[in-house]
Amino acid sequence: MISLREVALTDAPAVRRIYSAASVRYLPRAPLTAENAASWVTDRIAESRATPRMLYCFGIDHADDLVGVIKLRPARTSAALSYILRDDAWGHGYATTAVALVLDFASTTLGLASVDAKHHPDNHASGRVLIKSGFTCTGRSAEAITYMRNLAPGARSAVRMRERLPDGATTARS
Repeated sequence: MISLREVALTDAPAVRRIYSAASVRYLPRAPLTAENAASWVTDRIAESRATPRMLYCFGIDHADDLVGVIKLRPARTSAALSYILRDDAWGHGYATTAVALVLDFASTTLGLASVDAKHHPDNHASGRVLIKSGFTCTGRSAEAITYMRNLAPGARSAVRMRERLPDGATTARS
């Protein structure tokens, strides 16, 4: 079962595992150290309290185990989406479920019209997640493949909804 939740201070060790060398292979960043992970979590908590909120960052939880992170950065009527899973969580559908939940949140709670995403050209698994989630490829370069997904106002995906996070983000179990 997958659920989304706000990150907490106690998540720093899990965040370090998520941002490991294997998981950041296609990202322009280094793996997180213990100190970096603690700072990263502290920054995300501070961002969650900002008004207006410029970043929604949710932990992807599987059976009380934080296996990834998904972010939504809104700007007017659209948003940028990104996600990362620790390497032992790849291939289980967790990212696809998390993307569906965040798209629901973007449409129903934030009222956004579209969501953009991108991935490194060699990260084929991330491209499959986006295609399964209804995104359309909008461009290719040596650095990234870009995607866009139009959202129907107030529409929900096929993911079964069960509860809400404090700020209205949806949580589901699958």
